[in-house]
Amino acid sequence: MLDLAIVIVTYKVRDLLRKCLDSVFASEGNLELAVCVVDNASADGSSEMVQEAFPQVCLVTSSENRGYPAGNNLGLRSLGDWLTAPPARYALLLNPDTELPSHALAQMVAFMDAHPEAGIAGPKLVMPDGRLDLACRRSFPTPEVIFYRVMWLSKLFPRSARFGRYNLTYLDPDELTEVDSVVGAFMMVRAEAIRQVGLMDERFFMYAEDLDWAKRIKEAGWKVYYNPAVTVLHIKRASSRQNQRRSRVEFERANLRFYRKHYQAGTPAWLNMLILLALAARGGHEIRREIWGRQASQG
Repeated sequence: MLDLAIVIVTYKVRDLLRKCLDSVFASEGNLELAVCVVDNASADGSSEMVQEAFPQVCLVTSSENRGYPAGNNLGLRSLGDWLTAPPARYALLLNPDTELPSHALAQMVAFMDAHPEAGIAGPKLVMPDGRLDLACRRSFPTPEVIFYRVMWLSKLFPRSARFGRYNLTYLDPDELTEVDSVVGAFMMVRAEAIRQVGLMDERFFMYAEDLDWAKRIKEAGWKVYYNPAVTVLHIKRASSRQNQRRSRVEFERANLRFYRKHYQAGTPAWLNMLILLALAARGGHEIRREIWGRQASQG
């Protein structure tokens, strides 16, 4: 069995993908790994670059962009059957706009080996200017956490243990912490956890699919860790900034979908209405139509 199966879903970031793959194959340590790149209909020469420069990579070329979770599931299935006979001890979801230090993979695998209770782990992610990528450690967006975010309380009081839970901004970024979720830009997942809960939910297009996977894995009894002993560079939003308007809409759509899937049924009516109004205001007419269209159909 392999130690690690890496899936990289890419969309129109050929040059960043090359750097990412260069860093993966420059990794040190005695690891048996396989890498699968899923090209989500990039049409920018990404597939051709991978074929020419990285023939050892399993390349899957999708004829359409079906989204991030669907792309990851496609890559995972291309490497093996994770539900019956996992091909590796761990899977790693890795964004093409990341660059790994040479020790990152070996140290993260060693961390998972040392923590058998861990279903998921992620490293400290930093952006090119040195700032922490706040998404690398998060709480689940419960109704309370969503309320604090949409009312800007998380921005106004980032050091508050109550109001700063969305991105855990009150914690030391260099402290090993058990969290609700890490981000799918670098998410290492134990094969046994995948076997228990299944692959990613393809009803999400982009955003919140990693939160959803982490929630299902935690509900199955596993822990999720943020491990800042490993630091990874994350360019961040290299694909999404190509269509920022759609990215904003998809972000709020993902929040709406996550809320409906996990929390809406148990939320008091008054708070449910406040949350829907806030999401509608932030998401624009597309999200308003999705919210009120569904509300009308259920009336």
